[in-house]
Amino acid sequence: MRILFSLALVLGTAGAASAEFTTVVDAERFRDLITDKVLTRPLIRLKVSPSGQIEGTGAAIAVQGNWNWRNGFFCRDLSWGERDLGYNCQEVRVNGSRIRFTSDKGNGDYADFSLKPN
Repeated sequence: MRILFSLALVLGTAGAASAEFTTVVDAERFRDLITDKVLTRPLIRLKVSPSGQIEGTGAAIAVQGNWNWRNGFFCRDLSWGERDLGYNCQEVRVNGSRIRFTSDKGNGDYADFSLKPN
């Protein structure tokens, strides 16, 4: 998701880190958050299914992939159009209807998305 994060950062600067976000540590909580929701930010719309699929668009280009939960992290393999964005495990944090993904197990770039009803 590194390129998608880069795309997200170009399309809208990620906000400053904030203490109001809480870390999601297990798959059940993550599934509860994303069930029947769409993750959105300017020019990006993603559906992350509880069963492990990712699909949507980023800058009008198809996004698709798969995810699983591993050792407290959201781990995904993703493509954006014909670009293979590869595998990356990410820290997930949430604040109400906002969800933040931080690449490289919480040590990389982050992008915030709104969780909207599907």
